[in-house]
Amino acid sequence: MSPQFTRRSFLGTAALGSLAAWSAGALAWADDAPDAKILGEAGVKTSERSQKIWRPVSDRKIRVGIVGYGVCKFGAAFGFQDHPNVTVAAVSDLFPDRCAELAKVCRCEKTYPSFEELVKDDSLEAVFIATDAPSHANHCIEALRRGKHVACAVPAVFGSLDEAHQLWEAVQSTGRTYMMFETSAFHHPCHAMRQIFRAGGFGKMVYSEGEYYHYMAEPIDSYRGWRVGLPPQFYPTHSNAYYVCVTNGRFTEVSCQGMPSVISHLKPENNRYQNPFGTEIALFRTSEGGTARMAVSWDTPGHEGEMGRVRGQRGSMTGMDYAGLEKNLPDLDYPALPPSVAPGGHGGSHGHLMNEFVTALLEDRPPLVDIAAALNMTVAGIVAHQSAMKDGETLKIPQFA
Repeated sequence: MSPQFTRRSFLGTAALGSLAAWSAGALAWADDAPDAKILGEAGVKTSERSQKIWRPVSDRKIRVGIVGYGVCKFGAAFGFQDHPNVTVAAVSDLFPDRCAELAKVCRCEKTYPSFEELVKDDSLEAVFIATDAPSHANHCIEALRRGKHVACAVPAVFGSLDEAHQLWEAVQSTGRTYMMFETSAFHHPCHAMRQIFRAGGFGKMVYSEGEYYHYMAEPIDSYRGWRVGLPPQFYPTHSNAYYVCVTNGRFTEVSCQGMPSVISHLKPENNRYQNPFGTEIALFRTSEGGTARMAVSWDTPGHEGEMGRVRGQRGSMTGMDYAGLEKNLPDLDYPALPPSVAPGGHGGSHGHLMNEFVTALLEDRPPLVDIAAALNMTVAGIVAHQSAMKDGETLKIPQFA
């Protein structure tokens, strides 16, 4: 049997067969999915499916373990259970009821009571970590050392530069693939900006802006209350993606201003971080010599979401509106998804992030949001908060390249 026939058969049976399973599983998740109060307006927003036809790159199935089904239910939200090249072979959550629900939605029979038990399973090739943000780095490091490829919800690390260096070292020493699931990377404007940048439509980037506004008069429920009083720039990747995920560049230094908040949990005496700020606006120098302004805010009601705009020496772009010197624009449509995979939430990014990770493993290549991009987005925010606490002092940012 020829490889061409094998792949055609695979598409016609495995992919379409899982479409029926996806219909039941996705609808079950949607019935109980978090609303905009938890995920923000952008979190529940989806997008139209690409008109391109998906072609499998391999017949192989990757055995994936999924950890975490908390308030945002991200363990199931990215659609691993619906991909023709994936078997969700094990799931885990510390709370038995959540673990059972995750297993049901992912159509998985094997459960573990904790991450620590699941990661010992040698039959798993990859792990998706959707646990609490303060645990991301330690969980990823342990999974990498156990020989697993790792996908992780944002942020890569949580407020710790030491953990950033430890995570970097773990990826380098193990040779395993790491990808952070930054949703802005596959917002249609950010994806289109990336395609135009790669085609030379912006030239050298002069200025970028990214914004993440999510009003939280009351903190979102979270494991051990980690979201209570959260410094805005500890959660910076949704905005920072509008530079890093467009150009694959880095932020080299930052001056950040914070605005003291009138919201109770964002007062230093009321949170573990001693954080006084509900809004932090960072002004970065970029690795190509340009400037970027990145905003994160929890306490400004009104229009919410994740958005950005860029200006280069050959063109600029706001939303999907490009104006510039490049007349032959590249294809700006999304990549094709398997017919069984929904684009999902956060502007239709969920399915594309999962498919990018799976495809990168099958093709043995770096994924879009690899360890360098993940840390360059995340660490810049950690240093930005340090700057805000020092009244905007300009600070150097560690570099990962």
